[in-house]
Amino acid sequence: MDIQKIQDFWLEEAKDALQVAWHLFEKRDYSYSLFFGHLAIEKLLKAIYITRKKVHAPHIHNLKRLAELSDIQLTEEKGNELIRITAFNLESRYPDEKMDFRKKCTETFTNNELTLIEEVFKWLKSIL
Repeated sequence: MDIQKIQDFWLEEAKDALQVAWHLFEKRDYSYSLFFGHLAIEKLLKAIYITRKKVHAPHIHNLKRLAELSDIQLTEEKGNELIRITAFNLESRYPDEKMDFRKKCTETFTNNELTLIEEVFKWLKSIL
């Protein structure tokens, strides 16, 4: 297994997902913008996991769990941020019948959350 090649794959996928998140934001597709923000963090965590563990990353989407499995030391704040971002995966893909999450995803809310996602992305990239 070529660890560097797989790490590079996940890193490129993470960058692409973050770019798509902002494209969707520009198109006012806010809930899916946050879904792709989640994907960006997930893929970056998988790059870290494979770099540290030298095996393929697990097929899970829980960001805090991926960070823990990757031996990333989390403050309470960082753990809570990962939990918050993980929620975008489920809430975007499986909306309730009232579409509560989609209604919550205003331009301001989504911009603030994407900004948080970018900060987490930069932090994780710095430890890669």
